Amino acid sequence: MNLVTRVALPPVKPLLIFDGDCGFCRSGIARWKQMTGERVDYAPLQSDDIAARFPELTREQLESAVHLIQPDGRVTRAAEAVFQLLAVQRRWPLWMYEKMPGIKPLTEFVYRRVAANRGLASKLTRLFWGDRPI
Repeated sequence: MNLVTRVALPPVKPLLIFDGDCGFCRSGIARWKQMTGERVDYAPLQSDDIAARFPELTREQLESAVHLIQPDGRVTRAAEAVFQLLAVQRRWPLWMYEKMPGIKPLTEFVYRRVAANRGLASKLTRLFWGDRPI
């Protein structure tokens, strides 16, 4: 899969694209929205306009991981996109991801495992934290 690193027509502010059919994803998005407020927009990949706005991103790519599109056109995905998103509020998690040996591969591995098992992750989240966003 050829990963896109830029889009031609970027959004005005950061935009996180996620799987709107995924309960685990929606729970995380609810928590992140509280944290980022109006500084970040969020859109489910199922939105009618996403494919038209960002033709560089395939449906397959968007279904595999969250994608964060920056106002300069840069695109990050998976754990890196999450750390970029968290940097809106706190810079130290992104610093750890980028600078500390082993953090990047470990978090990308964990992201892939969770993404491949979203149903189980959603059930475990509800078991431990209930239906409210954690």
